[in-house]
This record gives sequence, C-alpha cells and structure tokens, in this order.
Amino acid sequence: MNNNRPASKAFKIEKNINFVYNLIGLNNSRYILKYLVVLLTFFILWPLFNLVKEGLYGIQKGSIYLTTANLNDIKGTLLLLIFSLTLGGFLGVTNGWILANCHFKGRKVLRVCQLIPFATPAYLLAATFIDLGSIYSIRITGMLWGVVIMAFTTYPYVFLLSLESFEEGGRKQIEACRTLGIGPWKSFFRISLPIAIPSITAGLALMAMEIINELGAVQLLNIPSISAGILESWVEEGEPSGAIALALFALILVFLLVAIERKSREKSKRWIDGISSVDSPKWELKGINLFLAQVVTFTPPILTLGIPITWAIINIDQINQGFNIDLIGLTIRSFSLALAVSLITIFISLILSISKRWHNHQWLNIFTFLSSIGYAIPGSVLALALLSFQGSIWQVNILSLLIWGYSIRFLAVSKGGLDAGFERISPNIDNAAINLGKNWSEVLLKIHLPLLKGPILVGILLVFVDTIKELPLTFILRPFDFDTLSVRIFQYAGDERLAESILPSLIIICLGLIASLALIPSLNNRNK
Repeated sequence: MNNNRPASKAFKIEKNINFVYNLIGLNNSRYILKYLVVLLTFFILWPLFNLVKEGLYGIQKGSIYLTTANLNDIKGTLLLLIFSLTLGGFLGVTNGWILANCHFKGRKVLRVCQLIPFATPAYLLAATFIDLGSIYSIRITGMLWGVVIMAFTTYPYVFLLSLESFEEGGRKQIEACRTLGIGPWKSFFRISLPIAIPSITAGLALMAMEIINELGAVQLLNIPSISAGILESWVEEGEPSGAIALALFALILVFLLVAIERKSREKSKRWIDGISSVDSPKWELKGINLFLAQVVTFTPPILTLGIPITWAIINIDQINQGFNIDLIGLTIRSFSLALAVSLITIFISLILSISKRWHNHQWLNIFTFLSSIGYAIPGSVLALALLSFQGSIWQVNILSLLIWGYSIRFLAVSKGGLDAGFERISPNIDNAAINLGKNWSEVLLKIHLPLLKGPILVGILLVFVDTIKELPLTFILRPFDFDTLSVRIFQYAGDERLAESILPSLIIICLGLIASLALIPSLNNRNK
C-alpha cells in the first residue's frame, strides 16, 4: 500500500508537469491564439471601459452633466448628420445606380474616380474653400458649407456598398422589366432600390461615423460639434465634466450606428441570396440623360480633387514659403509614426484573423468583433479615454498613448482585408499541411503569408495613409512640439497662413490618391 503512494504521487507530478509543458509549449499549440485574442481585446477596450466608468461615477456624484454649450454641440452634430447624410446618400445611390446599370462613354473611368474623395480629408477641403473664398470675397463658413464638404468627402461609403448591391441583386427582375418596356427609373424604384436599402443604410452609418469624428472642418467652418466641444471643454477650458458627458453621448450614438451597420449588412446578404447575379445589358444613355449622368458622376471627384489642385496652382508663386527644414522634419515624423502604426496593426490583425480561422467559437467571434470596434469611435472620444492613463498610476508615455490610439482606431482597416483574404484560402490547404505534421505557426508562415501578400500590403498602405490624415486623435494626444502634417495644415488654416500649407497638403493628397488606387482592384472585381 505504501509503495503505491509514491507511484501515485509521481504520476500526479508527471501529469502536472505535462500540463505546464503543454501550457507553456504554446509554440505548437493553437491555444496561444485564444489567449492573445482575449489580451488584445482587453487592451483595445480598456480605455473605453475606463472612460465609461469615470462617466458613470461622475453622473452618480452629479459632477458630470451637459451644459448649454454641450447641448448646442450635440444639436450642431445632429443637424450636420441629417443634412450631410441626405446629400451624401443621394450622391452615393445615384452614382451607384448610374455606373452599375447604365452605359455611356467614360463610364469605367468615372467608376474609378468615385474613389478620389477618399484622398482629400474634409479639413483640407474646408481650408481650401476658405482660402479661395477670401480671394474672391466669398465668406465660407457655417452649416451649409459643412454639409457640402462632409457629404462630398464621405459619400463613397454609400457609393461602394450600393454599387455592389445594384450589380449583384435583382438582375432577372430588371431584365423582366426591360422586356415589359419599363424604363430605368421605374426599374430603380420598384426593384433595385428596395433590394439595396440594407446596403445603403450600412453606407450611411459609415458616413455618420466619419462625420461625428470630424474635427478640423467643423472648427474651421465654425460649426458646433461633439468633437470640437470635447476639445474645447477638455483642452482649452480645462473642464473635464462637459467633455466626458459629450464623449458618453458620442459613444451611445456610435454604438447605435454600429448596430445599424451590422444589421443592415446581414439583411443585405439575405437579400442577395438566391437572386441571379448574371450580367444583363445596360441602358444606353443619350442626349440630356447622358449629360446629366456625366455631370452627377463627375462633380464629386472634380470638387474634392480639382478644387485643391486649382488652389495650389493659384498659389504656386507662394509654394516656396512652405519648403523649409521644418517640413522635412514634419514629413519624416509623420511617415515614421504612420509606418510604426501600420506594422503594429497588421501584426495584430494577423493574430485576430488567424485565430478566427483556427477556432470557430461564438465567444471568439464576439471578441474579434469587439477588437475592431475602434474604427467607429471618434478620435476625440478615444483621445479623451486614453488621456486618463497619463495621470493614473500607469503613467503611460504620451507618444505611446498616441500609437495605442492609432492602433485601436485603424485596426479594422487592416483586419477587413485580411479577413477577406483568408476567406479565399481553402481550409483544405490547412488540413493538408496539418496532416503532414505542420503546426499552425508553420502553416501561417509558409502558406498563409505568401498567399496574403496583397491584402497585407494594401492593409499597411491604408493604415499608413489614414494615420497621416488623422487629425482629432493626433491634435489632442500629440506630445509637446510634436506636430504632424495634418496638425500643421490645421494650424496654418486657423492662422490664415494657407500658403505655407500647400506642400503638406499636396503630400497628403498624393498619399490619399495612392491609397485610393489600392482600392481599384476590388472595385474592378465587382464589374467582372
């Protein structure tokens, strides 16, 4: 009996050793992916939870409340949303329908041109309009100009999603309408529009998120908004209560938009299921219809790119004012920061995407979705959430907070492309490699990464450009005397020194065009 006890004890020790070995021998285990997903999601949501906790505690104590100025900021944001979404939705749906179902000269070029507005940030377009207005004695300020600028710079979200719906859904029904002699307008209202409503709603939700995030354009145009109100309350007035109250309201609004966007995408998939996507003849446009179609599809690109280029040409004699050593430092600093953020986000995206591929668990899908929620959070709200760590026991370096904020905000940009790339890789390839004795890390390095070169490069490029263009997060979180190209353009515009901002503006526009060009293959694939 006594001889069996040591053997039993030795067996338990060996069992514990094996458990610990399996736990730390994570190199050959997929469980590391689960732990990493949980850890990354925690770091992504931690600032938001911290902000909500402070807000609820302040509300309970009565120290967090909305002032009259805060209510005015909310009213301004809601008005800007309503009118911008109306105009932007009209542009996106109209252009999507025309370029999906009509045939005319220059159609293919104009399809690509719809991506150009992504190249010009709203704050840059606002600064350009203000300067041109001063040259020609036109006062550029107020809600009307804000609506035009925000609608024209964000409508491509609606265009891309509605274009996809118009091209994939209801082809047989539209062909039936043609045989019955029903024209394009009646076909649009009876067939295409009802099918496309979920996609249009998702595009409008994405537009709304960008409008709520905007800081530079609304400040330059003197439009009260949530982002501007947070900046004024926290940074300029040193009053955190109003800023936190506005941030909590923005979070509620944003999560409502995220829920709408997700629900709309699910409905959009169900609409298209079982509907023929066979290509059908397109309506040939002639005469006045051709002229109107070309005007509607050509106006947004020429406005968002042509106006800034025209402004730069008018001020070409002053371009040398912006060329100095400081510009070189700004460019290097902006590029270095953007490159670091791009590499960090693509690395995190790989972990999240590969874990979702290897582990099909509901809770894991929820975690990966929550980790991508940062794209919907306005930069000013995220900055406010992160600033609390600077004064806490953690004492996080301000530059680290900035990189942390960028990574949270732009993670979804790189992850979306990787998720789509993984969906195109057959699971049979993974199973074959596993049967040959390869573990998940070897499959990732030797199979997945070579096949995902395209999505990885596109993801890095998009995050790189978005980081350089981002203003609210950078302006609030940047260290002292650490300006970037976007911040400097905004400062020059506020000081009416726009001649010095020509070169930084051209750099951002060129980078934005390169990022827009990276989206052309996915746009062309829809036309096959």
